[in-house]
Amino acid sequence: MTSASRPRAAMAETLALPVDRVELAGDLVLPAGAEGLVVFVHGSGSSRFSPRNRRVAAVLNDATLGTLLLDLLTPDEEAVDERTRRLRFDIPMLSQRVIRIIDWLATDGRFTGLRIGCFGASTGAAAALIAAAQRPALVHAVVSRGGRPDLADEQLAGVRAPTLLIVGGADDVVLELNRSALRALRCEKRLDVVPEATHLFEERGALDRVAKLAQEWFSRYLSSD
Repeated sequence: MTSASRPRAAMAETLALPVDRVELAGDLVLPAGAEGLVVFVHGSGSSRFSPRNRRVAAVLNDATLGTLLLDLLTPDEEAVDERTRRLRFDIPMLSQRVIRIIDWLATDGRFTGLRIGCFGASTGAAAALIAAAQRPALVHAVVSRGGRPDLADEQLAGVRAPTLLIVGGADDVVLELNRSALRALRCEKRLDVVPEATHLFEERGALDRVAKLAQEWFSRYLSSD
């Protein structure tokens, strides 16, 4: 068996990801035989330790999909953001960091051949969509959970990756913003509404539904078949 045809070995580690002049932390889980890797772009005021994102990531891992949960701010930046709440809404900066990480994954030999997807939550959905628009050859699918895709503005029309928007049925304002963003997207797209769920999908079974929808979308579009 050649190295090209040998099934990919499992990996699980915390990575130091070089981005411009800083290093960002990312928790990587890559099941044996994975063909896709989903980069998690968290929302405002969150981190790679988000329990909601980790629950979704576990479902993806069970479906043989790799996951990379990111901290988009350094510890020093997080301390500043806790006081000012400014950096969490700096969509241009956050999206550029996601792009740099995607570029790094594409050039690191350990991840050769993996199809990359992005899972964005809250304001992180805008950064994920901008990264998809800027790197159409690298990002193969996007899922947004309770996201603000509208913050990607004119970049929405440039997204080519199949995009799934998931919104809670009781999250009225965000639902309308997602409907508007859906109209602006020119790629394969879908809006799924989880009935009676609020913004954080804390209702019984709501987050499980999000995880299942995301798993089906990524399994479909990150497979090499």
